[in-house]
Amino acid sequence: MTSTTTDHQAGVRWLPYLVAATFFMEYLDTTVIATALPQMSRSFGVGPNALSIGMTAYMLALAVFIPVSGWIADRYGSRTVFGGAIVVFTVASILCGFSHNLTEFTAARVLQGIGGAMMVPVGRLIVVRNTEKSQLMQAISTITWPAIVAPVVGPPIGGFIVTYASWRWIFFLNIPFGIAALIAVGILVRNQRGEVRKPLDLVGFFLSGGALTGILYGTELASLPGADLGLALAYVAAGIVLGACAYHHAKHRAHPLIDYSTLKIPTYSVTVLTGSVARIGIGAVPYLMPLLFQIGFGLSAFHSGLLLLASALGNLGMKALVSPFLKRYGFKTACIAAASVAGIFTLACGWLSPATPLPLIVLVVFVYGVARSMQFSTLATLAYADIPPSLMSTASTLWSAAAQMTIGMGIAFGALSLNIAEHLRGDAAGAGGTHYLLADFRWAFTFAAIVTFLSLIGYLGMSRDAGIQLGGAGKSRA
Repeated sequence: MTSTTTDHQAGVRWLPYLVAATFFMEYLDTTVIATALPQMSRSFGVGPNALSIGMTAYMLALAVFIPVSGWIADRYGSRTVFGGAIVVFTVASILCGFSHNLTEFTAARVLQGIGGAMMVPVGRLIVVRNTEKSQLMQAISTITWPAIVAPVVGPPIGGFIVTYASWRWIFFLNIPFGIAALIAVGILVRNQRGEVRKPLDLVGFFLSGGALTGILYGTELASLPGADLGLALAYVAAGIVLGACAYHHAKHRAHPLIDYSTLKIPTYSVTVLTGSVARIGIGAVPYLMPLLFQIGFGLSAFHSGLLLLASALGNLGMKALVSPFLKRYGFKTACIAAASVAGIFTLACGWLSPATPLPLIVLVVFVYGVARSMQFSTLATLAYADIPPSLMSTASTLWSAAAQMTIGMGIAFGALSLNIAEHLRGDAAGAGGTHYLLADFRWAFTFAAIVTFLSLIGYLGMSRDAGIQLGGAGKSRA
């Protein structure tokens, strides 16, 4: 074995940690900004609600450019695109930190969204292309934890920065991480290109970008206080129609931007389709929990964030146990168990009250975090179990788009559930969340649990051999 080969194999072991670090930077930046909105609004001289355009602009940039990320990586090389995405994201972070008005900030967020759209799917592609099947389970588990942990630790970190420093440091903190990641990319990542040089499917680009934009913008509208739900649903419906057009278009293209034939692979389709249902239900909880603790319990944002850290500890604690659990019980059992436990403890969240003993509150939040981690890690690993190398790029793109879309839909579903609960008790005056009662949260968590339980229908149809080539248990352990 040559020294070059040995060095490359050693570098491959570090790839998941490099990609995980960049993912954490991107996901944290997405969630941490929410707690800084009041201070930022004072800096810009606008109302807090006006700043939602900065969050929406970032989300829409992701929606438009995620579908084309795989094609760009195949065409120009994964190291070039991934490194370039880190540069764009870091420079955009600097511009966000130096913004003096809402216009500058929104433009910087669009640029940051473009960098994020390239960074996440291409980073995942780099890992799955360079990891042996036997090691893929552990690698995917490593790069999945930022998406699980960042939404939970983001709010308390943001609260700490805003309280003891300036909101601008939320963005400036990306500078050292970005520089370190860029250096690591130059050392560890090979500039791999696609096996076939495909032409850019412009029609598919506009259709898929429009579909994701409609769905994500609609869900963003639905999550705003006093939202026009009719208009939000219209955007979502338009996105679904464009998505159907994109699917029909792809079926008649030799080289579609997104190859939906990957959905014919059972282990992949269950992670995209059934997994999307699970992500919506489970993803509503990180939105509902802070509101429960602050509005329902009357806690401060900081103390609410401290309680949410129990979920983060559950997420991190489960990470080390995912691989042994999958090897012992298999992917089907893991999906069913995680969805069941997540659903049960989502229901339990709705029954918490200020009178509930603190240890019990922490236990409920912790176990929910454990189940959430198991569910998301299992789905992310199983997705690539049977994907051939020629379809890795398009599979990574479609999976990233589905994950991004359903995370946004989970937030919107949480907001919609609260609005429905409010109207069920006949209080239309509470729009905006100032009149939410504990009973409203009980209904909202119940709705989220029901959606989570619905995913069991898809998981029960999985083969016991699903993911066995990754080291998961099969029929021999059934």
